[in-house]
Amino acid sequence: MNTKKSFNKKLLIPIPIIIIGVLIYVFFIRKTDFLYTGTIEATKIDISSRISSVISSFPGQEGHKVKKGDLLVQMACEDLKLNFEIAKTDFNRADRLFKIGSLSQENFDHIRGKRDDSSLKLDWCSIVAPSDTSILTTYREEGEYVTPGTKLLTLINLSEVWTYIYVPQPLLAKISIGMKVIGFLPELKMRPFEGHISYISDAAEFTPKNVQTREERTRLVFGVKVTFPNPDELLKPGMSLEVKLE
Repeated sequence: MNTKKSFNKKLLIPIPIIIIGVLIYVFFIRKTDFLYTGTIEATKIDISSRISSVISSFPGQEGHKVKKGDLLVQMACEDLKLNFEIAKTDFNRADRLFKIGSLSQENFDHIRGKRDDSSLKLDWCSIVAPSDTSILTTYREEGEYVTPGTKLLTLINLSEVWTYIYVPQPLLAKISIGMKVIGFLPELKMRPFEGHISYISDAAEFTPKNVQTREERTRLVFGVKVTFPNPDELLKPGMSLEVKLE
């Protein structure tokens, strides 16, 4: 019987030690490793039509990577092609007359301007990628008629992404633009990504409503933009990234 009591006492002895260990972890280790959570964003580029025409081909497909200068959309532009041929013929005739002194400088400049304008609009018929990006969304199909301002597709640049975190005022004195920070992606077992602070808001604001607790939402904080290089494009818009500030 005494042996059993002695055994129970031995089991009870480590409990205070465990409790102390947990408290140390919660109040010290966890406190120093506080992580700010933000949602990843990336630069999006909306591509719209500058002219009225029928889409003759739409080689751009959602999810495809494109290089600068790659054809995204081709317009038919029958009327613009005809106008350009007429304007080019008129210019060639005017050029010969101007050289022999049979056409004034003013008239020659006017005809040349019409040719250049027709050439420019003809260039708008071939819509190409402005930079190395990926096609996020397409909105039109081959054969559709579009007018100026019609949105055709949206590109996204994933080579560099960013997130906004919100920090309390006392922390502002400890951070600066260009400072290195580390972001962790929960989906990849807290894989670290090195980034830097690229913007610090000049004005305080209330914590965004997507913060879980009411107490946190009523605090005044400052928005901090953290930018991350993303050469492998592992970081996608909409992902949650946990950011550690030293």
